[in-house]
Amino acid sequence: MSNNTPSATTVLSFLGPFGTFTDQALLTQKDLAVCDLNPLASIPEVLHCVSDGRSDLGFVAIENSIEGSVNITQDTLTFETDVLIQREVVISVQMNLLVNSDVALADIEEVASFPHATAQCRQWLVDNLPNAVHRAANSTAEAAQHLAESKALNIATIGSARAAEVYGLNILAEDIEDHPENQTRFVLVAKEGIPAATGHDKTSLIIFQRADRPGSLLGILQEFAARTINLTRLESRPTKQALGDYCFLIDIEGHIADELVADCLRVLHMKHGQVKFLGSYPTDSGSSDGQDKDIREAASNASQEAQEWLTDLRNQLPE
Repeated sequence: MSNNTPSATTVLSFLGPFGTFTDQALLTQKDLAVCDLNPLASIPEVLHCVSDGRSDLGFVAIENSIEGSVNITQDTLTFETDVLIQREVVISVQMNLLVNSDVALADIEEVASFPHATAQCRQWLVDNLPNAVHRAANSTAEAAQHLAESKALNIATIGSARAAEVYGLNILAEDIEDHPENQTRFVLVAKEGIPAATGHDKTSLIIFQRADRPGSLLGILQEFAARTINLTRLESRPTKQALGDYCFLIDIEGHIADELVADCLRVLHMKHGQVKFLGSYPTDSGSSDGQDKDIREAASNASQEAQEWLTDLRNQLPE
């Protein structure tokens, strides 16, 4: 059971500096906004701080609806740290082109920003700044901070309206993202603790196969299908051990407290390889999985009845 209740003395690290989209998403959570906020320079540093016990909580981006997973987050969670997800937060993302005072579009020769942000505005940049050089930064806010400090008149950055406010920049163009339905998913992590089941939960796993053989992924997926467990995300990442050696990152509907989810994890660990549990936590999608929840509950009840039936039979065996 999680006892990670945020308070004014809770040290919460996040991708800084102030003004990142992570900062913006964090401030939508009233209980997190009162924490002792600790902006750090990179996502791995945030996760390592929590894993090492230097921070109580961490808050990082994990997935974008346009660009997919934030690989640096996924890889750090998979290979470098041991933390558990406590909740997810999904926000709509509006990208803005930020500049210093008196800068026009024709003046811009360089655009500096976090690569995910740049990628989400690719077409707008092609149409409006086709000759501008793109430079990567650790975060959108770091790029905004450097731009404000440099007072450069030929550089722009892509960032949030909050970054413009924090660093005194002008918004030269609003909503420049290529897709208006652009959303980013963030996760809150802690060193330990699993939040109680709410009925609208998600469980995140990483599965390392014991062997790369025909049908191995099918065998994994069949364990979920057999228990009426819906997958909300499935992707592969290289294990960094050998070319062609991949692990699977999986999000499923349900909580480890659910009988069927627990049974599925047990069988996956027994039959299919190493399973790294990243957490069971409330979703940020309300009751959209209501029908699947009813199906899972019915299947879970049936599983429990079957277990009780089998226990009664085995109790008749001689001691």
